[in-house]
Amino acid sequence: MTAVSTHERHRLALVVIAAAQLMVMLDMTIVNVALPTIQRDLHFSTTNLTWVIDAYVLVFGGLLLLGGRTGDIFGRRRMFTIGIALFAGASLLGGVATSQGWLIAARALQGIGAAIASPTALALVATTFDEGAERHRAMAVYAAMTGAGGALGLVLGGLLVETASWRWVFFVNVPIGAALLILAPIVLPKVDGHGGRLDVPGALAVSGGMAALVYGLIRAPGSGWTDRYTLLAFAIGVVLLITFAVIETRSREALIPPRFLRDRNRAGGFAVILLLGGAMLSLLYFLTQFLQEQLHYSSLITGVAYLPIPFMVASSSLLVSRIIKHVGTRPFIVAGPLVAALGIFWASYITATSSYWHVFGPLVVTGLGMGLTMVPVTVNAVSGVKNREQGLASSLLNTAQQVGGSLGLAVLVTIAATAVKHSLQSSASALRGAATSPAAIEAAQRAAVHGYQSAVRVGSLGALLAFVLAALIVRPKAVATPVVEAVVALD
Repeated sequence: MTAVSTHERHRLALVVIAAAQLMVMLDMTIVNVALPTIQRDLHFSTTNLTWVIDAYVLVFGGLLLLGGRTGDIFGRRRMFTIGIALFAGASLLGGVATSQGWLIAARALQGIGAAIASPTALALVATTFDEGAERHRAMAVYAAMTGAGGALGLVLGGLLVETASWRWVFFVNVPIGAALLILAPIVLPKVDGHGGRLDVPGALAVSGGMAALVYGLIRAPGSGWTDRYTLLAFAIGVVLLITFAVIETRSREALIPPRFLRDRNRAGGFAVILLLGGAMLSLLYFLTQFLQEQLHYSSLITGVAYLPIPFMVASSSLLVSRIIKHVGTRPFIVAGPLVAALGIFWASYITATSSYWHVFGPLVVTGLGMGLTMVPVTVNAVSGVKNREQGLASSLLNTAQQVGGSLGLAVLVTIAATAVKHSLQSSASALRGAATSPAAIEAAQRAAVHGYQSAVRVGSLGALLAFVLAALIVRPKAVATPVVEAVVALD
């Protein structure tokens, strides 16, 4: 094989890897703008609607480390294609769903496929590209797709819902997945697995524990905090998470080796991204409801309305990547969450009569805060990590973001539902007449916005806690030159 053909093959391999990561991350947000339409068509309650997001995020986050391990054991190209096939097949099932349970099950199956495809895609970068500048550029493209997926999902989701239907936010993955399945055996190297064992008990325990906690949080507003099934869900969740901790301390093939989290800088960085993941996903969830239900935006306009976030994330990340080698990661890891917390708190001041310009400013500030944070926290996660553990570090960072998003969203949806209930009770006199009377409609709108305000305000406290943890815990040493070069390659 000539040098030219090798170069071309590597370019195609990078396209396949980048497209797979883009598709997986795109599904974190593409469904958000379709939620109101899905809710009407499949008759979801406000609280149960969160499962359309959480079923994907929970399974994705809970199985991410196990998915990465399957590539090490059974072969990365093989597991990559299996993950893509599962993801595309589940997307097709989601697109033809006719009931709530069907759609939620399809989303969970998407999460399994994503949990296999995403970490094996990252590992394939190391397998395919030689160490040095070539690998650094490939890692930079992978990171760019991770960041671009969320932004593109909002716009593409709105476009598909507006011009076709909500079902196309799932169907769009099918042709992409088919193309990847055709190209992967041609351009990706075949590397045998290294053998070993999967920590299936650990993966099942952590995934089941988180799912039980989320179920309890979602059930509580409607059934009550003392409802026996609510309490049972919380009890099962706690027991399973304690079981997971015990399994990890005793397993030779632990998903999360305890020694890996003893580094205060790395653990602090994971905590920061966990809290920010919850705050950001919740902000997108509630603002989507506000823009469509209160401002009556179409799905497409809703997606376009979010553009300040990706614009600010991209521009501030570019600036940070250029100066991080001079000042280190800590100033940005500390300042970023604080700026994001201010932006999210500002967003909580929306009212039933607010215009888009009351949302625009908070989106700009929040995007700036996230842009200041993402590159440094990624560098912090992989700095000083042995080459054979780079995948573990990257997977843990992604896992923290997904777990934070799912648990944070469940908590804040519970807070919003409780706030709406109390607001409606206080407006009971206005609602004694017909439900369609002007007074009743106005009271319902005020209650909905009060729920958004309460949830987003608590979400800002999560981002503020991320700032406090970063300031008190994270004390990184000087960033290793190769890591910085990989980040700067994003430019």
